[in-house]
Amino acid sequence: MANDLKRELSNRHVQLIALGGAIGTGLFLGAGQTIHLAGPSILLTYIIVGLVMFLFMRAMGEMLLSNLKFNSFADITNEYVGPFAGFFTGWTYWLTWIISGMAEVTAVAKYVSFWFPNIPNWLSSLACVLLLMSLNLLSTKIFGELEFWFAIIKIATIVALIVVGIVLIAMAFKTPYGTASVKHIYSHGGLFPNGISGFLMSFQMAIFSFIGIELIGITAGETKNPRKTIPQAINNLPFRILVFYVGAIAVMISIIPWHQLDPDESPFVRLFALVGIPFAAGIINFVVLTAAASACNSGIFSNSRTLYGLADRQQAPPLFKLTNRRGVPLNALLASSGLLLFAVLLNYIIPDATRVFVYISTVSTVLNICLWTLIVIAYYRYTKHHKDLHEQSQFKLPGGRAVSVAIIAFFVFIFLVLLYSPSTRIGVIFAPVWLVILLLMYRSYNKHLQKEAQSNS
Repeated sequence: MANDLKRELSNRHVQLIALGGAIGTGLFLGAGQTIHLAGPSILLTYIIVGLVMFLFMRAMGEMLLSNLKFNSFADITNEYVGPFAGFFTGWTYWLTWIISGMAEVTAVAKYVSFWFPNIPNWLSSLACVLLLMSLNLLSTKIFGELEFWFAIIKIATIVALIVVGIVLIAMAFKTPYGTASVKHIYSHGGLFPNGISGFLMSFQMAIFSFIGIELIGITAGETKNPRKTIPQAINNLPFRILVFYVGAIAVMISIIPWHQLDPDESPFVRLFALVGIPFAAGIINFVVLTAAASACNSGIFSNSRTLYGLADRQQAPPLFKLTNRRGVPLNALLASSGLLLFAVLLNYIIPDATRVFVYISTVSTVLNICLWTLIVIAYYRYTKHHKDLHEQSQFKLPGGRAVSVAIIAFFVFIFLVLLYSPSTRIGVIFAPVWLVILLLMYRSYNKHLQKEAQSNS
């Protein structure tokens, strides 16, 4: 057994991990609901959120490259904010991926039942966890390959929709909803048909779509040539967000007017069915299945590395720092995968557990915003107290400290929006409860370390 991670992720792996992290299942399944809520203003929402997340990633990227010994962004908050901040970041990120991982495992089971309704959900969930755990045990490169091909499937689907849509618009294709035209974007109540409230509420859904974009910060310690690869992956994000989110939704509502979209149906299914593509529902089910499997795969990877990082900083038991001969943190991976098996148990006890996970996932989302805010606070302190590193950086956040304050203000705004909505309020309420739990854990862990130090002296 060793204690070191291996740099096995190539440029193409990191590029697609970044892109896959920015394209969630929400685009394929939840786009109908977001469009119904905000109307065409959802395009503006994604542009604003995409810009903020790009700036956030630039801030994180600058700090990661300032010290290549950082294995993840938890190391960043530990260094620039303090030990408890690192403790909070590590354990909170671990919890968010456990929660969302359980939700994704359940989702995989639901999508499998589309084709095989007789297979019980718990069996599909178990098979998913065991398969992904086994593949992650082999090497980091295997994880990178899986994420590469999962992302390719998502990208191919979106590109197909955009190309088909552009052809239909250029041909002025006649549909049951009228003639395909970009006029549909602004001719049915304007850009804000549901007023400012609909526009503001759409931010919570847009933010949800970007959960996972920070995964680049977890791969830093296992990336080949990080000084070249990480900046490339981050700098390509704005273009990709514009194409895959703004482009796809603009095409959708140009063909099917936004007010005629069924919020409970995937617009992708509707559009592919319009042009006579057979098995449209089956194709999208396959894409969403791979997207859910991708999220679960990312969860297993990131959680094992998060536990490794906590153990490396003596904030988790040292056994989680052990790696196998392939550089995979074995114990951390087994422990994280083992907890996902609770989803299997719940699917066995409650065959229809999806509703439960919807609420739990909300908690995960709120905690993610807490983490993003803490990372930006770390950046503010980094520029203030480590001016030499900031000045020497070849990959700076444009606008520096002033922009970091604006990002923090935006995240505070999102918190207020989440608190306003009854469906997400439970997540905001849970955040301070989790903070108290971690404070107690931190205090207890420090006492244990002090006792160990005294006994060794």
